[in-house]
Amino acid sequence: MAKSQDQLRIRAAWLYYIEGMTQSDVGKKLGVNRITVTRLLSDAKKRGEVVIRIKSELTELVDLQQQLQEVFGLDQAILAPLESPEDDPTRVIAAAAGTYVSEVMENGMTVGVGWGKTLHAMLPYIEDKPLSDVRVVSLLGSIAQARRFNPAEFAWQFAELFEAEGYLVSAPAVVDSPQTKHALLENCGLDQILQLGEACDIALLSCGGITSLTTSYRSGHITESDRQSLIAAGAVGDFLYHFLDKDGTVVDHPVNARSISLSLDRLKRIPRKILISGGREKIEILRASISSLAPNVLITDEITARTLLETADATTDRSVAKPV
Repeated sequence: MAKSQDQLRIRAAWLYYIEGMTQSDVGKKLGVNRITVTRLLSDAKKRGEVVIRIKSELTELVDLQQQLQEVFGLDQAILAPLESPEDDPTRVIAAAAGTYVSEVMENGMTVGVGWGKTLHAMLPYIEDKPLSDVRVVSLLGSIAQARRFNPAEFAWQFAELFEAEGYLVSAPAVVDSPQTKHALLENCGLDQILQLGEACDIALLSCGGITSLTTSYRSGHITESDRQSLIAAGAVGDFLYHFLDKDGTVVDHPVNARSISLSLDRLKRIPRKILISGGREKIEILRASISSLAPNVLITDEITARTLLETADATTDRSVAKPV
């Protein structure tokens, strides 16, 4: 009797796992009901007669995600596969980010958004769905020219995906002086928009390197002279026009005093911060942004992830603390 039961169990496992039959078809083949098949398969796994192994390159991504979370103090790391270091990671990161955003959006949310090539590329990958009582707040000023990568345009398009109310900062992202910035914030009601940004449930952010091809410079807001002097001051890039050094400290430079965006202190108060970026030219600013911003979630590509881990000072990065 025991021998026939063993044979029945193994036959059920073979038909289900090897030949790919459904449990109902296995039951018909063996002359037993579906409940019995379920029990037989469960017993086979408990006895070690069935060993399931996942053999896929994607298992490496899971391992990388776990390492990133541990080393950089993240709640979650999401990695997009990328074949070669020479490939532009923008599209694959955007696709992964679009899936994530589609899943987390819900009724009643207030969402703060940054800008950049990667965030703009994310739009086609987001599942548009009507939601109620959703607000989308641009966390920085705009650019005057009708360019493709415009903070206001991105915020507006993102809001339309969810039939949300959009709140835009109707001023340039970088103005001519700190006095102009102060006047716009205090006298033109712009600070009320940024206060709304501070109260966001979630912020979608990207960061840019210091190369001449980065969106901030191609937009014309930062001159070549500014770029060179920012490099001289130690800047490795920016997020929301906060230019940081390699340690994540805001550099002492006039551009930081002239940018109109949510301040770093206010930004840290947002409970859920999603950093979406990647690429060879962004390694230093990604590390600096993680140190300064302490994001909850990082969405990047696997090659950027490996480079971040290879260059990480584990002692420093493990001490990254989430803001309270």
